[in-house]
Amino acid sequence: MRLHLIDGTFELFRAHYSKRPARVAPDGMDVKATVGVLSSLIGLLEESEEQVTHLAVAFDNPIESFRNALFEGYKTGEGMDAAIVAQFDLVEQAVAALGVTVWSMDHYEADDALATAARRWRDQVAQVRILTPDKDLGQCVTGNRVVLVDRIRRRVIDEDGVWAKHGCAPASIPDWLALVGDSADGIPGVPGFGAKTAAALLAEYGTVEAIPARSAHWNVKLRAAMRLAATLEEMREEAALYKRLATLAEDVPLQESLADLRWRGASRSQLEELARELGGMAMRPQRFRPD
Repeated sequence: MRLHLIDGTFELFRAHYSKRPARVAPDGMDVKATVGVLSSLIGLLEESEEQVTHLAVAFDNPIESFRNALFEGYKTGEGMDAAIVAQFDLVEQAVAALGVTVWSMDHYEADDALATAARRWRDQVAQVRILTPDKDLGQCVTGNRVVLVDRIRRRVIDEDGVWAKHGCAPASIPDWLALVGDSADGIPGVPGFGAKTAAALLAEYGTVEAIPARSAHWNVKLRAAMRLAATLEEMREEAALYKRLATLAEDVPLQESLADLRWRGASRSQLEELARELGGMAMRPQRFRPD
């Protein structure tokens, strides 16, 4: 049995900016993203290769989380396309109508819910498949038991894949992001540290904290090592904060059991109501549950 965990916020943005035709509801609302997410999920449920039986979708609603209180520069919903924001509640309603468990995150982020679920149930299933290309979730990868699935590129990333892509272990991904930065999340990183430099140090030492203060004590030969060591030493506190921002929570209070995540079919009545709200819906799941 596999457990499929889906980054709903990513799917919402991907659908909104895709080349799919525009879709407007009878009330004039742009619903392209919501319809796209539904179509994507129905396609996933019908994929014979994925063998979907248990799944959940996590959304950021709103974008802000507890991390904004830790760092003023952390990502916010400012500047986001209003058409996407307007569909935050609607897409959750649509996914629930499909009979899929929805985790709506406000204090935490969607990634935290996915990380918590992966940790909680990874020993109870044959494989946890986290459907996202988001590098943050690379920290959850465990051997071939917990993997990332990039549906766009049709690529599965296991622990060896994380090493090949980032040059460090999955557990070091928060440290890697702390050094390199992550513009999507508003994490500045430490000046001078690029992806290869950070990977070389973390492959040797594992964590930012374990990197020696003086470059003379480094077992890794790097250009401008003295300057890098001095910069890191000056910014130890900032690096620790950036690592905390990049570290996913694994204690989100998810209420469901693993059995609750089994897909038993869509709600016919809820989907019919949703179809009226969207102005018709050509796609239909293969299975309905009793209402």
